[in-house]
Amino acid sequence: MAKKILIIEDEEYLADMYKIKFESEGYVVVVAIDGETGIKLAQSVKPDLILLDLVLPRMDGFQVLEKLRHDGRTKDIIIYILSNLGQDEEIKKGFEEGANGYLIKANLTPAQLMDYVKRIFAGETVGIKINEGESK
Repeated sequence: MAKKILIIEDEEYLADMYKIKFESEGYVVVVAIDGETGIKLAQSVKPDLILLDLVLPRMDGFQVLEKLRHDGRTKDIIIYILSNLGQDEEIKKGFEEGANGYLIKANLTPAQLMDYVKRIFAGETVGIKINEGESK
């Protein structure tokens, strides 16, 4: 069965670009353009992976992450923050709130993000690690 990815991203052109790229590789992709919709879709679709932006309308990504981690239906979903916010304090907060990983959008082409997603589904940890800088 195809892996399901939920992209919570308010920049629709980015979300659409990622959706097209992932679907071309056989993934099932659902997009939410705000945090509240993202939570509802996570609960109903039960994706295998959530790519979560931090700057969102109605509810920011940290609030979304906290709600998903405290909901029995969504607490075990792999969640990677995918944001242009890359200060140490934001990264640290993301991990403290329960993110499995942290990726900086501006540093990744869609092809690199696709490679990371394949590696995530293979059980690897990719992206930024706390106090270690950028990984390969």
